[in-house]
Amino acid sequence: MRYLMLLAFLAFSCTTPGTSEPDVRQLQHSIEGLLARFNGDAGVYIRHLPSGREIAVNADTVFPTASMVKVPILAALFDRIENGDLEYREKFYFDGQHNYGGFRDVISNMTDSSEVYLDMLIHLMMSTSNNTASLWNQHIAGGGEGINVWLGENGFEHTRVNSRTPGRGEAQARYGWGQTTPREMARLLEMIYLGEAVNPHASEKMYRIMTRNFWDGEALSQIPPYINVASKNGAVSRSRSEVLLVNAPSGDYLLCIITKNQNDSSWDFENEGWVLARTISRLAWQTFEPGDTWEPDERVARY
Repeated sequence: MRYLMLLAFLAFSCTTPGTSEPDVRQLQHSIEGLLARFNGDAGVYIRHLPSGREIAVNADTVFPTASMVKVPILAALFDRIENGDLEYREKFYFDGQHNYGGFRDVISNMTDSSEVYLDMLIHLMMSTSNNTASLWNQHIAGGGEGINVWLGENGFEHTRVNSRTPGRGEAQARYGWGQTTPREMARLLEMIYLGEAVNPHASEKMYRIMTRNFWDGEALSQIPPYINVASKNGAVSRSRSEVLLVNAPSGDYLLCIITKNQNDSSWDFENEGWVLARTISRLAWQTFEPGDTWEPDERVARY
């Protein structure tokens, strides 16, 4: 799969000759070429916030969220906290009702009646993407129905929670736990960053939480470690996804990439969807920060 990276770099130049402005036209061209060669469907949305310049390829196509569904769950939780329905450090008791199980799901191993606090459930959901914590949080946030009401009221047409949500069975069969578009998921993260999700102080807390991502080996790995980035990623067998807001020195930018119907359903580092995410993330960084000399070290991938 490394041919994707090689082709992109060979075709790519970071700036328009004679100007320091980022050449988003070349970035768009490179991304279109990458997606044309991708064995599956993919959508990308990128926007440079200071200039408003954007790259959109299949950006309004509906894709599975996989674990990116946890971003709207987060927003709906903070909405309930700000409305006085919940306390951020409210105590709950584990009873197994929302047990998801699976890979590295430490919460599912808790004994019944174990104490756990909402702030910890939120951090487990967002930082380590713990699915039991996430299902529990979905319930606490008002279920899929309540979260979808919040999404609709805030202008999201396509982003919805499907799993365990009455009337969403057909959508769940098609998209899984949740659905979104690259543009809408990027917009949700932008709202959090700009203080427009729930209110400014709730948004600030959500943004801080989203800068602590345990799963940093894909698109996030192509950003220098000294740069602050808010992110959330997701993966199921035939879909890979990631949304980033990069606090870059020359201006913040958004990036969201989502795939579906991938031929490659492996969980290897060289999975085609993950290679695509890393490649596009690297090209975006080079476009907006052409003077930065940092290069990702592939040896870090062993961690």
